Amino acid sequence: MSYGHQGLKEKADASRIQEVSSLKEDKFKVTVSLDKERPMSKSPLYEKYAIQKYDLHPNFSFAHLDDMIPKGTPEYLDHGQHYVERIVRALYYFKQCSLIGPSGTGKTHIVYLVAELTGLPIWEVNCGLSTSSFDLIGRFIGLGKENWVDGLLTQWLRKGGIMYLDEANMMKQDVATRLNPVLDTRGHLVLNEKDSEVIERHKYGYMIISMNPATAEFSGTKPLNAAMRRRMAVWINFDFLSVGETISPHEVEMLRKRTKIDQDTAYKIIQSGAELRRQYKAGDLPYGPSLGDLINWGMLVFDGMSPVPAAEETIIGLTSDNVEVQADVRRIIEASFQ
Repeated sequence: MSYGHQGLKEKADASRIQEVSSLKEDKFKVTVSLDKERPMSKSPLYEKYAIQKYDLHPNFSFAHLDDMIPKGTPEYLDHGQHYVERIVRALYYFKQCSLIGPSGTGKTHIVYLVAELTGLPIWEVNCGLSTSSFDLIGRFIGLGKENWVDGLLTQWLRKGGIMYLDEANMMKQDVATRLNPVLDTRGHLVLNEKDSEVIERHKYGYMIISMNPATAEFSGTKPLNAAMRRRMAVWINFDFLSVGETISPHEVEMLRKRTKIDQDTAYKIIQSGAELRRQYKAGDLPYGPSLGDLINWGMLVFDGMSPVPAAEETIIGLTSDNVEVQADVRRIIEASFQ
């Protein structure tokens, strides 16, 4: 970057010249300074949610990480639970929160929506038994201490934004333990692997973890370690919009819009899904369909298939490989379309 631009010399006052001079030795600071002069456009959904008073990065722009900020995330529907507002509020006051609920209830969707609405880049790790501390922290590549490569957690600590740990209760204990000093008042990570370098948590570094309930149908899940649980100040429970006899008109309308099927068919698909979810929650079925699953069903109906054959290719096969379970699902669907 050149600092001898004639226009800058002519128009800048003495303080501005001094600022540019002081930043000349630090390219990262120059980038941040220039980013502040480029306001970022807000999501068209921003005004829909009551989050205006919770500025998660005042006087700081993440425009230099713009490609990591989600774009065009669909609206999230809920039953007046105000998930977006509650998550943003939790991040504003506590810098971290936990989301818990069955698969398909929109936890990841809403994290992306929050990131877009607040203009924060997102660093995502899908946790599992194979996730190692090397993946999160970093490692040396090849020979020599100059060949250190930061893991995603370390990059997030340095650069800020939202660190999203999906399926957090599938992490191995030795990996989860490394997060403790990051999430408490210390707010740093010690790189024991790299001469005990201390990485301070970015001023605008936020963490969201999500998990399915630690139950048998979610293989590999386990109760979260107590030390980590108490560091997550806010816990937000997610559930399906339509369950049993409770049918959400918003979910019916969303299905209709996304698939372009008629209102009556959309209602019956959601009705079937609601009963399948009820039985799943009662422990009688191994899986409850998400809205995305029901949209897949509706798309085949829109393409010309009859509802029950379309369900065979989507919902029935998705629920289980067991033919007896599939027969139960089929009866529920046929009952809705009689």
